[in-house]
Amino acid sequence: MTSTHQDSSTSASAPAFYNYPQPRAGPSIPYDNPKKSNPVVRGYPLSIGAIAISSLNFVQNYLWSNAGFDALRSIAILDSIQPRYDPTVVPISQPSELHTSATNGFSSVQREGSKKIYHSVADFHEAYTSGKLTPTAVAEALLPLIRRDGPKPGEHSTAFLETNTELVLKAAKESTERYKAGKPLGQLDGIPVAVKDEVDLFGYSKCLGTARDFTNKDGATSWCVKKWEEQGVVILGKLNMHELGLDTTNNNPIKGTPLNPHNNHYYTGGSSGGTAYAISAGLVPFALGADGGGSIRIPANYCGIYGLKPSHGRVSIRPTPSLAASTGVAGPLANCMADLEIAYRVLATPDSGNPSSALFPAAGHSSQAQQNQSKKTIGICKDWYSRAEPEVREACSAAVQFLEKELGYQVIDISIPYLPEGQLAHAMTILSEIASVIKGNVKGLTAPNKVLISVGSKTPAIDFLQAQKLRCLIMEHLAHLFQTHPGLLIVTPTTPNPGWHISGGPGDLKHGVSDGNMSMRNMEYVWLANFTGLPSLSAPVGYARPLKGEGQIPIGIMVTAEWGAEDALIECGKHLENYLHSKLPGGQNQPATWVDVFERASQATS
Repeated sequence: MTSTHQDSSTSASAPAFYNYPQPRAGPSIPYDNPKKSNPVVRGYPLSIGAIAISSLNFVQNYLWSNAGFDALRSIAILDSIQPRYDPTVVPISQPSELHTSATNGFSSVQREGSKKIYHSVADFHEAYTSGKLTPTAVAEALLPLIRRDGPKPGEHSTAFLETNTELVLKAAKESTERYKAGKPLGQLDGIPVAVKDEVDLFGYSKCLGTARDFTNKDGATSWCVKKWEEQGVVILGKLNMHELGLDTTNNNPIKGTPLNPHNNHYYTGGSSGGTAYAISAGLVPFALGADGGGSIRIPANYCGIYGLKPSHGRVSIRPTPSLAASTGVAGPLANCMADLEIAYRVLATPDSGNPSSALFPAAGHSSQAQQNQSKKTIGICKDWYSRAEPEVREACSAAVQFLEKELGYQVIDISIPYLPEGQLAHAMTILSEIASVIKGNVKGLTAPNKVLISVGSKTPAIDFLQAQKLRCLIMEHLAHLFQTHPGLLIVTPTTPNPGWHISGGPGDLKHGVSDGNMSMRNMEYVWLANFTGLPSLSAPVGYARPLKGEGQIPIGIMVTAEWGAEDALIECGKHLENYLHSKLPGGQNQPATWVDVFERASQATS
């Protein structure tokens, strides 16, 4: 059951919600996550096997069962649960707040407590205002580095799929003229940014990381991107992504694989791998990603930056069709929390043409109860949390201890039922949603995706419905936790592993790799926010020794909040940023491939 909800146990100013789950504790069951036994296939055998799998029903059915997707049938309690297909839950605001500009009050957002590793939005704005640099000079300095269409591809061009030089220079020139006239549109005017190829952008094609054409024939730009454009940003182009967003490496044999700026023996993470690369390498201060199963938070984690997956339905990508309707959202990645905040607040401008987005209050105008929540509580599910590798656990636990000892956060034990089964239900759901977009036509896709989509499309209706029943049960349990512990933040590592090493070497980059065990392991924590619609943030808190190559591997912590509580995540993210720079020896690492855009732009104009 879903409805408008208000917590009667607190004051009359407590947050009210539309479509809030009925707060109800789930069953208390022991955590059990048996080891998976999916085969790892790579190289030429993968190419041949993918052709066979995509054409043989009995093999697809076997692999579907082997993945454990039929396990939900044995959960007897689901017989009494109604399925829930949409995880959107909206905090209800006063009508006067619904149309407030998302940038009001944020023109002076600054980086706090950070060592100068990256050039922030505030740095760009100051340079433009003072006349030290111009948006045109910055664009001209960046274009040779990112273009694929020149006689020689730029050294960072693998992160990009397409750059429209004419449009980039036009936007930069217009911004330069506004600064010369002393009339910039705001702090974002002239800031170089880029967007994942999952959204629509006028003047650009869209391929979703495939060899196919998914371009919007009307030439439309997605709502959230248009909001950035209205603030004067200079969009450098479309960013690389894992084909169809269907894994977490950003291994893309068709379009090229951007390697981790911190260590080129590791993946960037995906599917927003191009987005994370562009930020981590210093090319842009923030950029747009999309997240259906950790695709913002995992690459943010692997590349040592910040990533926010907003509440489901909050950021409108209209008229772009969603690849994963009930699990996917668009959101920002950034080099620091101040930039993540302002990027998010503009992206999340309510869209009157989108039923769910229109209901949300303007970003930055959460309910008074959420704004004034003085008690900050961290909930940790110990059995789940402890599955992370030792280096990851140590880094995340040190950050939690800082929040507890120095900032007064209370740390409590929580439990969430059916976590392994919930991850299976999420995987089954997102594979079914993307398979419905492809409609069974896997021709021309990479071998791993031929396998994934062929197997995912075998989900029977009864099992899909079981997954949606489990979604409802978990959402009701989470509502119970949030009502019992107001202001609760659920904390885990972002991934249980420190990075994803490219174990197959160049062959994996040429042919792709199918490693279902590692994919599921990699998504062990992130899936919960996608499946239940919660907002979730990844922040860097440490570094691990690499298995190979130079450069330590970033480790991220993940904080997940109640529906609509992005402000609480942003506040916690700033506290974690303070920890990174004040307590961690060396603070935030700068990748060896980092680009000093200011220096390049200054040299070009001198």
